[in-house]
Amino acid sequence: MSTILGGGRRLLLAVVCAVAVANVYAVQPVLDAAGSDLGLTAGGLGWLVAIGQAGYLAGLVTLVPLGDVLDRRRLIAGHLVLTAAGSAVVAASTTAPLALVGLGVAGMFAVVVQTTVAYTAAVSSPHERGRNIGAVTSGVVVGILGARVVAGFLAGAAGWRSVYAALAAASVILAGLVLISLPADESHEGARGGYRQVIASMGRLVAADRMFRSRAAIAFFVFASFGTLWSGLALPLSAEPWHLTPAQIGLFALAGLAGALGAARAGRWADRGHAGTVTGWALVVLIGSWAFTARTGQSLWLLGAGVILLDLAVQAVHVSNQHLITTARPRQAGSAIGAYMAFYSLGSALGAVTTAWTYATAGWPAACLLGAGYATAALAVCALSPRPHPAGAAAHRPPGSSGELARR
Repeated sequence: MSTILGGGRRLLLAVVCAVAVANVYAVQPVLDAAGSDLGLTAGGLGWLVAIGQAGYLAGLVTLVPLGDVLDRRRLIAGHLVLTAAGSAVVAASTTAPLALVGLGVAGMFAVVVQTTVAYTAAVSSPHERGRNIGAVTSGVVVGILGARVVAGFLAGAAGWRSVYAALAAASVILAGLVLISLPADESHEGARGGYRQVIASMGRLVAADRMFRSRAAIAFFVFASFGTLWSGLALPLSAEPWHLTPAQIGLFALAGLAGALGAARAGRWADRGHAGTVTGWALVVLIGSWAFTARTGQSLWLLGAGVILLDLAVQAVHVSNQHLITTARPRQAGSAIGAYMAFYSLGSALGAVTTAWTYATAGWPAACLLGAGYATAALAVCALSPRPHPAGAAAHRPPGSSGELARR
């Protein structure tokens, strides 16, 4: 079953992604306030971030594959309600353990983002699949980067708990809109096997599909580079010579947002068979962005340019990867995206951990060299990647189009 997703439905799905992923990242700008209120020591603050990420990783493996055996529209609505429940617990928590439980639940069901992307791929007309995925995944970037800005200002006006109260309310409203506004997803009908078989297929996908492994490896290194920037950027900006406040540092997320939204057209290029070319050029831009970011100590304008280029490149690669993966396995979109996003999460974690150590040991220029190194590794994997299957690429070309098949 496929249908044309109009602008209103694409916008709704993008907002679902933005609000859901914000549940994972909203704690970062309010970390100090939340930790102080909950009685956590400085060493314990990291758990407020880690528990949401751990829940998200668990949800990728256990919840996203459900979309291959159930109606994804109802699954999206249900997971939004459970995400809201987790956020509500955080907003009402009076102790650190209770807040951690809420953050873990909210993080786990925030994988509704990936179910939403799989739903978009399943109900889209073949010649608009890349365009729709690009538009919907732009919401993910809005959530990741926008959460840092909005949460900071909202917490300043009404306290850190108001951030999670607002997320809970928004998630419930969106769940209702999804049920009212979106068509049912019937793509799972006729699929063989049940949930256990879908989970097992994720392992077989990693073991046997070379194209998937190459795209997953590219994502791993790309998001390690992404994590290097966004987990470490506050360190040089809060030090000499800038001494910026957390709110001022958060404004750089707006530059990243502009860059990421600029990559929405990558989906249209993927629809025309150019996903491999887009990936290659985007990785070159990603490597080059670090030359600007390394000059943070000399110019905030150069840093801004580097942030825009990095997020533009990362989003272009991400959209192209998901287009290729869902096109190759349309009936396994849920399990394929779940497995793919596990590499995304692991890469982001690697970037965060190694950046802190590198900055403490050798400073920000060395951390930038690390980020560029991860991007270079992604380009090397891309150069060695297999080309997409000709039949699959042709099947998803717009009617009446012609031209060479995309490479990789």
